[in-house]
Formats: sequence, C-alpha cells, structure tokens
Amino acid sequence: MLNVGIAYDLRSDYLKLGYTEEETAEFDSEVTIRAIESTLQQLGYRTQRIGNVYSLIEKLNKGEKWDLVFNICEGLYGIGREAQVPAILDAYRIPYVFSDSLVMALSLHKGQTKRIVRDHGIPTADFVVVESLEDIMRINLPYPLFAKPIAEGTGKGIDGKSRISSPKELVPICEKLLIKFNQPVLVETYLPGREFTVGIVGTGEEARAVGVMEIIITPRAKEQTYSLHTKENWKGIVDYKLATGDIESICAETAVKAWRALGCRDGGRIDLKMDANGIPNFIEVNPLAGINPEHSDFPMLARFKGVDYVTLMGMIMDSAISRINNVGYDGKVFESSYSL
Repeated sequence: MLNVGIAYDLRSDYLKLGYTEEETAEFDSEVTIRAIESTLQQLGYRTQRIGNVYSLIEKLNKGEKWDLVFNICEGLYGIGREAQVPAILDAYRIPYVFSDSLVMALSLHKGQTKRIVRDHGIPTADFVVVESLEDIMRINLPYPLFAKPIAEGTGKGIDGKSRISSPKELVPICEKLLIKFNQPVLVETYLPGREFTVGIVGTGEEARAVGVMEIIITPRAKEQTYSLHTKENWKGIVDYKLATGDIESICAETAVKAWRALGCRDGGRIDLKMDANGIPNFIEVNPLAGINPEHSDFPMLARFKGVDYVTLMGMIMDSAISRINNVGYDGKVFESSYSL
C-alpha cells in the first residue's frame, strides 16, 4: 500500500495569522482536504497530512518521506509560488501528483503562458504585458480591452471595471492593479463570446478531456464577469451547463492541445472564451484546479458527465503513477490502486 502525503494550504490557518480573505482566496478548506484524504483512502492508499510548504520543510528535516505526494499547494509569495513545493520534492526525489515546477512557474504568468500557446497555433487574444505606466502608452490594441494581474487566480483583481472601453479608463485600472498586486498587468483584446472551462486528465498523448462546461453569468450577477466576487457567490447568479455537439468537440480539442503544449500533467482545467467569430480562445490554464467535491469547476463538470468524485480522483492518481513508473524513482515500480 502506497503512503501518500497530502500537501496543501489550509485557508483557515492563514486567516488566523491575519491574512485577508482575498489573499487566501486560492487556498483550500478543511472540507476539501477531508474529501481528498478520505477518497485516497477509499482508493486504497495510506495517507498522511503534510500541510503547507513550511510544514513540508519541517517534516523533511525530520527525515520523513512518502512514496508519493498529492500536491495542491498554491503558495503565498513570489511569481513562482506554485512551483515551490514541486521543486523541493524534486530535490528530495519524491514523486508527486500534478505538474512539475517548470509548468507551475510558467503557467502562473499569464503572459508567458499565452506566448507559448500562441506559438503552437492555438487561438488566444492579442495582448500586452504592462510592467510600468510607460508601457500603457505603447498599447496599440483595439478597444474594448480586458485587464487583470499577470499572476493571480480565482478571479483576483477582476471586477466590473476590468472591461475597458477607452484610454481614459485604461490608465487608472492598470495603475491600480500595478500598485495593489505589485506585479505586471495583462491587457488583452476583450473576447465577447461564450465562456467555457474544460476538465482534463492525463499527461502528454494520454491527456483527454473529461468534459466541457459552459459558464453563464446571469443578469442577476452584480458583475458581468467571472470575478472573485462572482466565483465566491455563484449560487443563484451563475449557471453551469455541459457543452455538447460541435462546440464540445472544438473546445475539447483546443484545450487538450494547449494542455499538451504547456506540458501539464495528471489533471486540471483549461479556460476558454469565444471571440466575435465564435472561435474558442485560450484564456488560461489551471494545473492546480480547485478540487472541492461540491463546488469546484473540475469535479462539477466531471459529475455532470457522470464521473463521480472517487472515479475522477482515481483517474488522476492512475495518470500520476503511470507517468512516474515510466520515469522511474530509485528503481521503484508503483502499482495503482485504481484502474481507468
């Protein structure tokens, strides 16, 4: 029986230390950690809670090790914060679930990610990375535009003013984001079409879409954008429905192509939005997608497709173990407790 450590950032721990609701928006609840823990045990794994990066370092210094780590740590500081735990585990030759430190560092930077996706011929909105107020003056994109922090998730930094209609609006929005988040701002051509998220399991040529879910922000929403406020108060204001037919096929094809181009592993999500011609464009990748069994998009869309939480987690673990066996860690061969 494999001993699986679970690395995570518990939101309540950081709130007790004085961090704000917004600063901890990407972190997980006790409900999520319990669900992961009990599901892994149900799949036949022995589990141990590790906690955040500081707890990981402390345990490693005491000589503790695990056969495999289920890593969902988001990190708190630095533009490469999601890469910290994978990098430490690599140094100790401990295999882990989900993407490696290169992918985690790259994917958090939305501009660098879009450059790679664009180079692979995948549609993505034209964009400019604003690092200073001087950069704003060099923007030559047609309005409307959309602005957001370059390295945040969960809709942080996005609100009703993120859609920009004129240069007069652009300067104060960029200035506000530069100061508040202390990082560059991504300014891109606004995509007016329908919005989708695609759940993916697997790695490389084995990667495939679990399902495609449309995100519909209703007129009842305070903000007509998928902001932090909208995401955290989605009940009654956001409708989610499965895409079918040709739309499902083209969204799935686009998302899997982006997943493979970026080198993502095991499971996660790709977000897409249609342009004025109805072509799905890459928005961003979520290699550490939320995995709360009830309200996170990834388990939700899987459930809509008839894939329950235990099955989804089994698919993720099966991908990780298959991938690890192909590489080899100190001659070990891991046996999956679940088969696709």
